[in-house]
Amino acid sequence: MSADAYAVTGAILIALGFYGLVAAHHLLRRVVAFNVIGSGVFLHLGAYATRYGPPDPVPQALIITGIVVALSATALAVGLVVAHALASGRVALPEEAEDD
Repeated sequence: MSADAYAVTGAILIALGFYGLVAAHHLLRRVVAFNVIGSGVFLHLGAYATRYGPPDPVPQALIITGIVVALSATALAVGLVVAHALASGRVALPEEAEDD
């Protein structure tokens, strides 16, 4: 598969994640959508690293670092969602819960 196909797949993942981030009212779905955006960025950056000749190690190091940061940010976000759900009894924000 060529690097262009990976770049297009990364762009599609970013678009799907952005749609999920905007459309979802459930906070855990927003966390998952944000992770899909991050995966699309990692895939797009990896495709860019291999597009012009041999793979560049700098974007690969950024991808690995980004994965570690995304994992810890996801754990923090899930913890905040659980704390919000325990405190309020809802898994949506107050202004969005009124719309449902």
